[in-house]
Amino acid sequence: MGRIQRAIISVSDKSGIVEFAKALNDFGVEILSTGGTAKKIKDAGVPVTEVSDYTGFPEMLDGRVKTLHPMIHGGILALRDNPEHMKALQAHGIKTIDMIVVNLYPFEKTISKPDVTFEEAIENIDIGGPTMIRAAAKNFRHVVVIVDPSDYNTVVAEMKENSLDVSYKTRLRLAQKVFAHTARYDALIAEYLKKSMEE
Repeated sequence: MGRIQRAIISVSDKSGIVEFAKALNDFGVEILSTGGTAKKIKDAGVPVTEVSDYTGFPEMLDGRVKTLHPMIHGGILALRDNPEHMKALQAHGIKTIDMIVVNLYPFEKTISKPDVTFEEAIENIDIGGPTMIRAAAKNFRHVVVIVDPSDYNTVVAEMKENSLDVSYKTRLRLAQKVFAHTARYDALIAEYLKKSMEE
């Protein structure tokens, strides 16, 4: 665990995100973001770096590939207390990423629309989001991961009190929330595909 210096923010549910991004910026945290989230944060006057500028690799395949890159996942998954991991990051010019703020494409909302097409439903299966939050949750001792806007205030309060760190207890609770979130998300997709097979 340690001071949070760099965060990725990429959210479908943008409630409270501007205020949270402003708080992170006030703490001196570097913010990386994508698409609509980056625009919303930037429009609010908060400095943000597009992930594609950070990785040096453009978004491609209609946005299907944005964050699937070693600059991102190396920065999330590296164990900070493992000298070999840190040496590998240094060798490849990869910086650590200490916070992931992501909520997933609204698959459930999409399939609840009466006129939704199968193709539209498939395009709303998030890939990069679950990959990032699962990686961060696995490495929760070193990466704070937030999937629920209701946790923003708690994290800000802890960062204020703990020299920009977040407690082990909160990190663990947030990580558990990730796996509950992705389990439900995958279950919805599996059920939708099962029903599609029966039609």
